Amino acid sequence: MLIIRKILLATDFSSACTQAYFHALHMARLHQADLVISHVWRADAADGRGEGHFRNLLEQIRPVDESIRVSHALLSGDAATELVAYAREHGVDLIVLGRQGRHDTGRDMLGSVTEEVLRSAPCTVLVARVPQGRSAGFAPAAKAAVE
Repeated sequence: MLIIRKILLATDFSSACTQAYFHALHMARLHQADLVISHVWRADAADGRGEGHFRNLLEQIRPVDESIRVSHALLSGDAATELVAYAREHGVDLIVLGRQGRHDTGRDMLGSVTEEVLRSAPCTVLVARVPQGRSAGFAPAAKAAVE
């Protein structure tokens, strides 16, 4: 039997991550698990947005269902390395992430972060994808639509 007490959701705010969010919420409800919503930012990113920008975006993601215990983790560095390390250090039972992130463009390939997390994770990994023909565009206002 799979026991899930803590779920780590990784987001880069892309549509694939929005789909992953809905899966993570469902799993958290189903297993009465804690949900940690995380983002990994890189200080050396060329876009110039700092830690505060990403912390603000991250903390806006909250389910309407108040029975789901939520916390946020803003990590810094290489995304796959940081997610796997966080999962190991915090006893995560399930990592949920999108099939491809914001910077992956291959149509039939897993995103590089997703692939590395699958290879290195200390726990089960659920990879969500946006169904063909649908858009799951992420916007903080969309959180209100989550039941």
